[in-house]
Amino acid sequence: MKLGILETGAPPPGPRERFGDYPAMFRRLFGEEAFDYRTYAVADGETPAQVGEADAYLVTGSSAGVYDPLPWIEPLKDFLRAARGQVPLVGVCFGHQIMAEAFGGKVEKSPKGWGVGLHRYRIERPADWMGEAATLSIPASHQDQVVELPPGARVVAGSDFCPFGLLDYGGFRAISVQLHPEFEPAYAKTLIETRRGSRYTDEQADRAILSYEQPNDRAALGGWIAGFLKA
Repeated sequence: MKLGILETGAPPPGPRERFGDYPAMFRRLFGEEAFDYRTYAVADGETPAQVGEADAYLVTGSSAGVYDPLPWIEPLKDFLRAARGQVPLVGVCFGHQIMAEAFGGKVEKSPKGWGVGLHRYRIERPADWMGEAATLSIPASHQDQVVELPPGARVVAGSDFCPFGLLDYGGFRAISVQLHPEFEPAYAKTLIETRRGSRYTDEQADRAILSYEQPNDRAALGGWIAGFLKA
């Protein structure tokens, strides 16, 4: 099965040298043999010429905002609308936000500030592609949030900090999550240190790094997403 990874951003240079780019992180999460992977450098203007170039698509995270006046944002939204209902779609972090916007929702910079560290979501309405669990603890790194749901979307999981954290778009074979299951704890901690003093205060950074002493559910969520893509 061919999975098209729509790459919308990249880690900072230092962490990228150690841990690779976002497509590499997803290949490790799902397994190198799980899919026939193809990456599209969306942030450089590359989108699939036709929806059928891959059997499913995943939209990565990005430092961009969906509201930024970048030349690749609208073409990506157009592609997602064309692909909706034709192939399985998954969005992660920025991918979550742009899927919600493309399908009629709204995203904005949250007045709550940065969500960083290991965040726990309550599973409100389990979906048929999920296993049995009451909560999910997954790395977070975001300032923007979905604040209005697209028509027909339902909240699968969220938190007080991010109520619309995991969405299922109904009969369109599309799901999205604000959290980062592809972030290994070592990478997440390195990223926090890279941003200490610029995006995060020392107190925020210390608290976020300490959170990674707790167990996480990356493997479970990664397995569920892979199963959804293949269904």
